Amino acid sequence: MYTAKGQLDRNALIKQYQPLVRRLAHHMMAKLPASVDVDDLIQVGLIGLSDALTRFEASQGVQFETFATQRIRGAMLDELRDNDWMSRGSRKSQKEIEVAMRKLEHKLGRSPAESEIAAELGMSLADYQSLLGKVRGTQLVYLEDMSRGGEEDDTFLDRHVADADADPLNMLRDQRLRQGLIQAIKTLPEREQYIMSMYYEQDMNLKEIAAVLGITESRVCQLHSQSIARLRAKMRSH
Repeated sequence: MYTAKGQLDRNALIKQYQPLVRRLAHHMMAKLPASVDVDDLIQVGLIGLSDALTRFEASQGVQFETFATQRIRGAMLDELRDNDWMSRGSRKSQKEIEVAMRKLEHKLGRSPAESEIAAELGMSLADYQSLLGKVRGTQLVYLEDMSRGGEEDDTFLDRHVADADADPLNMLRDQRLRQGLIQAIKTLPEREQYIMSMYYEQDMNLKEIAAVLGITESRVCQLHSQSIARLRAKMRSH
């Protein structure tokens, strides 16, 4: 989209790609704690879009949308890194859930039910489910599990995004890890398997999944967090 002078029409392109910014922000929000404001991500993403318009050169042989997506995501990740969005308390809670799951799996020889996990953690079912909602930023692969680890002074995103040599996508390309993950997903409770499939394979958001399953969006968030925690507990050996 160009002006009469053959230059990119910035205003028209910003308007055209605003839905892309919103889509990227909402998709990222599904993996972040409720404390993160989606509107803040969208505003930062628009700044990334504007930066993409300034830096884009068609001669580089890259489609503008591809280039813009990288700049928008980068701007959002920089904002999250600067604000260290995942607190140490949330990380600690995640690890406690995983430890409880591993202990119960070893004891029971199966995936524990929510009520059993809650009891192992010494809390009510309602409190456990509330905790799952608070740790919605649980990631499938924490690179601290496989590389440096224990560097509490680093921010989450410094450890898991900035280090290109330890990119989660590169780690998932490892065949042994991939096969282990496939097997681990098959052991999830049926409803959690559905959620993982809809979210990661069909690229559905939490609201859409909630509509399919006939439950609330917050409940889907809880089950998603629990599914990731189960997988992380199983994947420790990798």
